[in-house]
Amino acid sequence: MESRVQTVCLIVLSAVAIGGTMFWLKPVMIPFVLALFIALALNSFVNMQMKLLKVPRVLAILSTLMLAFLLFTLLGVLVTASVGQLADNAASYIATVTNFFERVGQILPVNVTALTPEGVSDRLSKMSIQTVSGLLLNTTNAILGLVSQSFLVFIFVIYLLIGGGSTHNATGEPNTNDAWLEIESRVTQYLVTKAAISAGTGFIVWCILTMLGVDLALVFGLFAFLLNFIPSIGSIIATLLPLPVVIVDPSMTTTAAVLAIALPACVQITVGNIVEPMIIGDSLDLHPVVVLLSLIFWGMLWGVVGMLLAVPITAILKILFARLEPTHAFAEALAGRLMSTGIADDT
Repeated sequence: MESRVQTVCLIVLSAVAIGGTMFWLKPVMIPFVLALFIALALNSFVNMQMKLLKVPRVLAILSTLMLAFLLFTLLGVLVTASVGQLADNAASYIATVTNFFERVGQILPVNVTALTPEGVSDRLSKMSIQTVSGLLLNTTNAILGLVSQSFLVFIFVIYLLIGGGSTHNATGEPNTNDAWLEIESRVTQYLVTKAAISAGTGFIVWCILTMLGVDLALVFGLFAFLLNFIPSIGSIIATLLPLPVVIVDPSMTTTAAVLAIALPACVQITVGNIVEPMIIGDSLDLHPVVVLLSLIFWGMLWGVVGMLLAVPITAILKILFARLEPTHAFAEALAGRLMSTGIADDT
């Protein structure tokens, strides 16, 4: 029992030290970790070409990098255009949100609060400006930071792909005795599937908002794509972002305003509760509470990018913990199997 307590204390102290180091090295660690996950996803296409098309690994890597470069260039152009549109309309969007909260303040009855309706309106307006402007600024800076670091990320991806053949032989068959194979298999499946589902979600949301004539439809579609990588919380934020624009827009009918919120919400609910569980399932073996805690932790550590990468990073840590005897109990706890950790027996 005493040795277990010492081991837990050492692990906690090590985790704190590593967390501080990762926060200090954030400018380098974020592009490297992002490149690591991109390389994991692309490596599956490299191995598939080697196995099915019988091409050498060098040619498979070159073709994969060319395809990835085209896709990421297209995504970068889309992101830059969307962020530029968002920046150009940020003042108008904040003014729209302010107008929305002013209306809410005027509707509120006086007997609910000691403040006058005008006071409620002013306070809600100030809160809306601070909250929305902070959200727009942080998210815009995070996206622009990723775009500006894209060259460094791409260099990391090239080196990771070139040196990533240790888990597969020359024909693309996996080396089953390699411990990294489980990480590559689970995380790659999650990333590829999640990216495809998120792209479909963003495209559908963009089409719906465009057909309904909502301003900044492309921006909201892009946010639906990006925020879908953040479990639960991201879908809610993506659904509520167009709300002030939709409600305050004088040219929009009541039916169109309701549909602009209800239809994307139905898409998010369907994707989150039916499509993703059916396709992805519980492949990462993480408890929902652990997922939420990981979002908070990595969000505090690396901001918006940390929240986007929180789930796959936690999944990798869980797999590594399961491989080591001293940390096996932590892996079981991350999966929600507390009875398997031995805690109940000790108590």
